[in-house]
Formats: sequence, C-alpha cells, structure tokens
Amino acid sequence: MNILTVILPLVLVGAQNEMSKTHPDEFAVAPYEQSNANAGADPIDNAAVLAAFGGKEGIDRLVENFSDRIIADPRIEGIFRARDDVRFRRTLKEHFCYLLGAGCDYTGMDMERAHVDHGITEAEFNAVVQNLQLAMNDAGIPFRMQNKFLAVLAPMQRSIVTR
Repeated sequence: MNILTVILPLVLVGAQNEMSKTHPDEFAVAPYEQSNANAGADPIDNAAVLAAFGGKEGIDRLVENFSDRIIADPRIEGIFRARDDVRFRRTLKEHFCYLLGAGCDYTGMDMERAHVDHGITEAEFNAVVQNLQLAMNDAGIPFRMQNKFLAVLAPMQRSIVTR
C-alpha cells in the first residue's frame, strides 16, 4: 500500500467537509452547489432600502433579534429546535445581506431544499413573518422599506410551506 492511497482519500474527504462547512462550529452538511441563485430572488437595487436596514451591521442585528424571536415563539420553536444555530444565523445573515444589496454572497441552500424536511404550515410561515416584522420594527426600519423587503421574500412561501 502506498502512502498516496492512504492520504489522498483523507485529503479529499477533508476538502469536501470544508466546502460544506464554512464555520468551525457548524455541523457538516451534504455537499450542494453554492450559488447566489439559491437565494430565491434578485437583490434589491435601492441604496435607500439598504440604508434603512443599517447596512451590514444593521442586517446582523436584525437577524440576531429575529432569530432570538423565532426560537422563543412557542408557535414555531419546534421547527428550529434541532437546527444548527451557527449555520442558521450565518446563512440567514448572508441571505438578507444578499437580498438587500449589501454586497454579500449567499452560500446557503435553495429555499426548497433548506425547508424540505420541516413540514411547515401556512400558520407557521405567517408566525415567522410576524416575528420578522417585529424585529424590523425594533430596528426602526420604516414600514415602507419593510414592505419592499417583504415583497422580495413573499414568493419564497411556495418553496417553504409544504403542508
């Protein structure tokens, strides 16, 4: 047995794990094609909307508030209980950052694949949206700008609600 037959598979497995795990505290996931197309929509091309959300720092704060809210909401906490919190928050920040035109790339899965095993209902989806609206209100984001963002997110409902 030569050293390459032992080491090469280990290197390849390590490389595959690194591609599917981008933060040391995240759980490994099955490989998938990373693409901004997975975001489910094109970015908003409006500097005023991004400014209303407070740029990347504001988006980070919004996602933290929103994530804390949905984890605490008894209507939907079960959906989020067994998830990888580090990966969830990272990819949600990327998702919002990309969609709000803040210059980020989205490395998460497409909406259908990300939600396929959750069995999300219309009521649960609406509870998530309510929590997002509350988090945006907390951040002082004007209602008009909230609606611009929600309009980009709304079509994703078809890929997320499965029962």
